Amino acid sequence: MSSLATRANPLISSVPHFLTWRGLGFRTICSGRLGFITSDSDHQPAAGSKVLEVFKEEFEIGSRLVSLETGKIARFANGSVVLGIGETNVLSTVTASRGDGARDFLPLTVDYQEKQFAQGLIPNTYMRREGAPKERELLCGRLIDRPIRPLFPAGFYHEVQVMASVLSSDGVYDPDVMAANATSAALMLSDIPWGGPIGMIRIGRVCGKFIVNPTMDELSLSDLNLVYACTKDKTLMVDVQAHEISEKDLEAGLRLAHPEAVKYLEPQVRLAAKAGKVKKDYKLSMVTDRTLDKVRNLAEADIQAVFTDSSYGKFERGEALDNITHEVKRTLEEEGDEESLKVLPKAIDTVRKQVICKRIIAEGFRVDGRHLDEVRPLYCEAGNFPALHGSSLFSRGDTQVLCTVTLGAPGDAQRLQSLVGPATKRFMVHYSFPPFSINEVGKRVGLNRREVGHGTLAEKALLAVLPPEDDFPYTVRVNSEVMASDGSTSMATVCGGSMALMDAGIPLREHVAAVSVGLVSEVDPSTGTIKDYRILTDILGLEDHSGDMDFKIAGTRKGVTAIQLDIKPAGIPLDIICECLEPALIGRLQILNHMEREINAPRIQDVRYAPQLATLKYNNEMIRRLIGPLGSLKRKIEEQTGARISVGDGTLTIIAKNQAVMEKVQEKIDYIIGREIVVGGVYKGTISSIKEYGAFVEFNGGQQGLLHISELSHEPVSKVSDVVTLGQQLSLMCIGQDMRGNIKLSLKAILPRPVSETSNVARDSIPVIEEMPAIVANKQEMQKPTVVELEVSRSVIKPSTSSSAAIVIRSAAECDEEEKSAGLSQGNKSTPKTSQASKRVSKQKINSPENDDRDSKVPSSSLASHTFKGTCLSPAVHLRTAVQYDEEEISSGSSEVSKNALKGLQSSKRDRKRKTSPPKKDDSELVNSFMGILTHVAGQNDGEDSGSLPQGSKSISKTLRASKRVCKRKGNLPQNDDPNSVPTLTPSSPAVQFRSAMLCDKEEAPDCLRHDSESISETSMKQDCVSAKNLKLGTKVTAKVYQIRALGLVLDLGGGVRGMYRFEGNGKREFEVGDKLRVKCASFSSKGIPVMSLVDDE
Repeated sequence: MSSLATRANPLISSVPHFLTWRGLGFRTICSGRLGFITSDSDHQPAAGSKVLEVFKEEFEIGSRLVSLETGKIARFANGSVVLGIGETNVLSTVTASRGDGARDFLPLTVDYQEKQFAQGLIPNTYMRREGAPKERELLCGRLIDRPIRPLFPAGFYHEVQVMASVLSSDGVYDPDVMAANATSAALMLSDIPWGGPIGMIRIGRVCGKFIVNPTMDELSLSDLNLVYACTKDKTLMVDVQAHEISEKDLEAGLRLAHPEAVKYLEPQVRLAAKAGKVKKDYKLSMVTDRTLDKVRNLAEADIQAVFTDSSYGKFERGEALDNITHEVKRTLEEEGDEESLKVLPKAIDTVRKQVICKRIIAEGFRVDGRHLDEVRPLYCEAGNFPALHGSSLFSRGDTQVLCTVTLGAPGDAQRLQSLVGPATKRFMVHYSFPPFSINEVGKRVGLNRREVGHGTLAEKALLAVLPPEDDFPYTVRVNSEVMASDGSTSMATVCGGSMALMDAGIPLREHVAAVSVGLVSEVDPSTGTIKDYRILTDILGLEDHSGDMDFKIAGTRKGVTAIQLDIKPAGIPLDIICECLEPALIGRLQILNHMEREINAPRIQDVRYAPQLATLKYNNEMIRRLIGPLGSLKRKIEEQTGARISVGDGTLTIIAKNQAVMEKVQEKIDYIIGREIVVGGVYKGTISSIKEYGAFVEFNGGQQGLLHISELSHEPVSKVSDVVTLGQQLSLMCIGQDMRGNIKLSLKAILPRPVSETSNVARDSIPVIEEMPAIVANKQEMQKPTVVELEVSRSVIKPSTSSSAAIVIRSAAECDEEEKSAGLSQGNKSTPKTSQASKRVSKQKINSPENDDRDSKVPSSSLASHTFKGTCLSPAVHLRTAVQYDEEEISSGSSEVSKNALKGLQSSKRDRKRKTSPPKKDDSELVNSFMGILTHVAGQNDGEDSGSLPQGSKSISKTLRASKRVCKRKGNLPQNDDPNSVPTLTPSSPAVQFRSAMLCDKEEAPDCLRHDSESISETSMKQDCVSAKNLKLGTKVTAKVYQIRALGLVLDLGGGVRGMYRFEGNGKREFEVGDKLRVKCASFSSKGIPVMSLVDDE
């Protein structure tokens, strides 16, 4: 305004240029545009231009430059200041009402606001503008309110409003402390009476080193977040969040913070000296000394009697004090003292405080009769509501709090729209103070500043012991319901919340307890200094109201996790604050001992009812399929199951109420998205199409698999539609992949195997011979025309689980005839398998003593007893297994080879290597089994009841009966219809020899033929080991007919590999399922299926 002043008063033109505002270089508005006044002294502003008076102070705090500026913005406010650090600027304004202030409290309102324009964003709300105050805004408002309220003069009850707004933010510094200092400067500039200024500072600690005014990045690494506010020599407010910091380190941080905060005071004083207003005389509502003395004389004795009686409860004490107030009021009304009646409530309250303080300081006893360091009686209970995730009931004196814990998915985290700090919050403590807790009538409205502040304090205290998010990704909400209030409900919330978290099974490092410490002091009226004081542990609501301080301290056994200090006088010395830490620790340990007796470790939850959380990893394409258009599919799953699904970058987090809900959700997700397919894994799918050879199944998120007809059931299935239908849902097992990578599924693999008669016969048909039969014969005697007798000892037949083939009786003449008729080429095919068993027996030494004239009798077995006799004219009879018998019939084209025959042939190769002397148990069992069962054949042939046989013997007897019928047709066995007669051989018949077929083949086959057959057998077995990798063109294998089609055959090549054989021309041959063919790989189809052709091995 220097130019305007110069034109108005020419005397000022002699002022030097460097003292003018233009010379100082302040910003100005010229013709509606911002700019700097140039340093040219000859430059004159244009007509109509306005020059603003701007006052600015700059100073350094913690190596950061801080600026205070006024005069440019919000000029009409009673006081306005812009405080800036870097690119963060906060505007704070102060106004006061012009009323008479006829009330008994200070109506101070502090509004802090963070608008999204400060960081260059548009709000994402529906109206695209800011709405009701957010939680952080309420907390920052409380942070400003708590240190400035005690400095207003007593009796100043005019309405005052403070509005702090963030103008710009670069995200480097938290604007809350800046707003408090700006508010202090604005109050200093205003005409409102106030006992400031104050300074507020934030202290952090990284790696054990304290940091003054830390940035947000430094604060994220810090284990201490200390906010300290003070005047020049007294403490006003302390707010701490820490990770179990010790009392010693905390005291060091407080003593460091005080001189740093004082640095804010001098710049505010200089700014107020430049641009401040003269303080206005406001009307104060004070209680005169005459009124106070009069009320004291009327009520002090009665009030003292009430406070000295510890039998009074909260409401009884309050009722007695109300009666005293009514008596005093009646007396003043009788006297007609209107002046005293107006301030009677304030006077009565002052007398109450004086009585309480005098008794505590003089006698050391409190209102309820406790000592100064005594904690009220405690009651703890955890898990009183089993249906909840976690619950606890904590009582301290008459204060009672019910805490509950609810676990949620990571997506349930609270979204924070603040200018600084994290975007979400996964741990929340919500504090609720209903009117019934103090027996009052009231209505619940929106967010309450007190409730938000108390809940945040408990949240800070418990956050330090929570497990890391990587180990425990749940979102946790603790809800604290105050059931009864008589002081320190926020501290009871900390204790109850800690127990509820452990009851929910959350792995807390240890319990957190909290206690409130109070102060009662005696102040010198002339100087305002404290002459005497007492520190109270665990204060009552009345002591909180009457005392000077409410110092809330929470922590574990190791250290402090949260602190909140509120005071009523205009500051308390820091030494007294630090002295309060020791009694707070003692009281905290007492509470921790009681809590740990109730629950000292995280409770193990019942899996059926405990909340479940699962984190699954998928690619983004699969997650898009799960979400669906606009998230419709995800919402549908959540509505149907009640679970919560959170989607991240490649991750899917599910939170379910219990295990049953979790399984239901995972089943739906697996059906939509699918999961990794593992051989042996069971998957749910839907039949999408049915073919002749099987059914195609859609499973695992749209993948296709083949359910072959052979995998439908353990029983043979002739038609696929008899077992499954289109659209049917099944649980199937993955059994592998074919050569083209197609997934093969099986239904029978998860079905129980039926216990049928066939399986029982196969399992129990093998007899176990306890005694070795004695075979009396040798090669030389069989060539002589002498009688050969076989002595067979008693044998006991028992069921066995081992595998062996049934025995077929044939003569040597029949074997020779069939071998000659089959030809040498066909004989070579069967020779390798038959000769393997023959070699095993031929290597054994057979000792047969001569018994020409003595008959050999067979002792009776458990079924029957017969004696066999023979002469030297009997022809040799071979004992052969049914496997060998079937093999020879296959070579001549008369029968099929069963699976048991293949097993018998493979086992014969292993037996070849056995030594020949002495006789081994295998061949002895073979002969002994035959002799024990042969005695029952005659009875079976004549109609004996087979039910008396053991189950394993029934199958053998059937085979023997069939063999007997064959031998009768051949005329090789004598006919005898008498069941009790002994089968004999007449002298005219050739001599009978009991020999194994393997021994006959061994003796009859030439050495060269036997050698060739052994090599052929080994080659065939090597070639039969076929897989999809080693099958090449020209590979020869022995295949089995798997299916018969119209144009060819489906062959089982072994190892799970299938091939096909096309009928050549019109020469369709007769094949049956199970026939064995010698084939070689001729080519591969377009789909990679091997095409086989028949081979005639010479």
